[in-house]
Amino acid sequence: MPSTLPDGDAAPPSGDLPESALRGLGERPFGFYVHVPFCVTRCGYCDFNTYTAAELGPGASHRDYADTAIEEVRLARRVLGDVELPVETVFFGGGTPTLLPAEDLGRILGAIDAEFGLKAGAEVTTEANPESVDPAYLGRLLDGGFNRVSFGMQSAREHVLKVLDRQHTPGRAAQAVQEAKKAGFEHVNLDLIYSTPGESDDDWRASLEAAIAAEPDHVSAYSLIVEDGTRLAARIRRGELPMPDDDVAADRYQIADTLLAQAGFRWYEVSNWATDDDARCRHNLLYWTGGDWWAAGPGAHSHVGGTRWWNVKHPAAYAQRLAAGTSPAHAREVLADDDREAERLMLELRLSSGYPVADVAPGARTAVAAALGGGLLEPEPFKAGRLVLTLRGRLLADALVRDLLVS
Repeated sequence: MPSTLPDGDAAPPSGDLPESALRGLGERPFGFYVHVPFCVTRCGYCDFNTYTAAELGPGASHRDYADTAIEEVRLARRVLGDVELPVETVFFGGGTPTLLPAEDLGRILGAIDAEFGLKAGAEVTTEANPESVDPAYLGRLLDGGFNRVSFGMQSAREHVLKVLDRQHTPGRAAQAVQEAKKAGFEHVNLDLIYSTPGESDDDWRASLEAAIAAEPDHVSAYSLIVEDGTRLAARIRRGELPMPDDDVAADRYQIADTLLAQAGFRWYEVSNWATDDDARCRHNLLYWTGGDWWAAGPGAHSHVGGTRWWNVKHPAAYAQRLAAGTSPAHAREVLADDDREAERLMLELRLSSGYPVADVAPGARTAVAAALGGGLLEPEPFKAGRLVLTLRGRLLADALVRDLLVS
C-alpha cells in the first residue's frame, strides 16, 4: 500500500457505494486484502504505508489491530448487502503481517469467513519477513486456515541486503521456505529485487540460484524503484549510491527469465513465474483480470464494480473511525468506462494469456502492427486472436501500452 494517498471525491461516512458499483456484484470474482501496517524497522527503499513502534503514537497498537480490522470486515458486509459473495482469495500484506500473533491473523480470516464465506479451495496468503516466523508459528498459521505464504527474500548477498536495509540474514529465506513446506503449506513464494546499487550480475545470479534451490513453486522478481522520500532516494541524491540503470535492469530481467525457465518456472505475468498453473497467485490474478476486492486496513485501496476507494493512512485515525461506527474510507473515484478499459489493457497485456485482438481500439491497429513487426508480440497467439508479449515485449511493456492508448 503506497504511503501517499491520491486525490479523489469525498467518501460517505457510511461507506455506501454508488449503485453502479453494486450492479453485477457477485457475478465477478471477489477477494479480500488485509493490510497490516507494522514493521520492526523501515527498509530504506520502502514507500509503503507502514509504521515502526516508534512511529505509531497513541491510539494504535499491535494488540488491538485484529479487532479493528474485524470491524471493517463487518462494515464491508453491511455495505455490500446480503448478496452472496463467496471469497475466492484472501491476501494479508504489509508491512509485516507476521508481527501479529498467528492467532490474530486467523481471527481476521475467521471473520471474513463468518461474514462472507470462504469459497471451497480459497487461496489464503500471508506475506512474511523470513525472520518473523519459525516452524511453530507457521504451524499455527496453517491451523488458522492459511495455505500460501510469501517470503521477502530480495537477495542472497549480504552487501545487497545491507543497501536495502533488510534485516534478515542471507540463507534465512531459503530456510523459511523449507519450514513452510514441512509445515504443510501448499504454495510458497519468494520475492526478489534486482538492480540494487552495488549488485553485480553474479550477485543476481547467486540470488536466483539460491531461490531456485529453496524449491518454492512461485517466484516474483521486481526491478528496484527509487521512491521519493525514502532513505535510498536520499542516499542517491547525495551521491552515496548510483541510480539504478535501465539497461542493467533489462539484462537482469533476462537473466531471471532464463534461469527460472531452466528450473521449470514459466512466466504468467511480467514479474511473476510459477512452476504450474496451480502455483500462480490467484489473488493477484483477481486484481489483473477485473475482479472485485475489499481492502481492509489503513491506507488500503479497494475496488468494486468500477468504484475505487482508499482508507485513511494512519492506524490511529483508522481505528478511531471504526470505533465511532463510521467508514475509514478517505476518498474514492468512480472510473469512467474508458478508464476501466485502459486499465484492463494495461493489466491483461502483462499476462501470458494476453489481451484480445478484437478488443483493440481501431485507432491502435497501426501500433499493434508495429509491435508485431518489431518483435514485441508473439506471432502464433496473434493469429489466434491474442496479444501476447515476447521477452522483448515484456521489457518494453509500459511503452507498448502507452502506444496503444494514445493511438
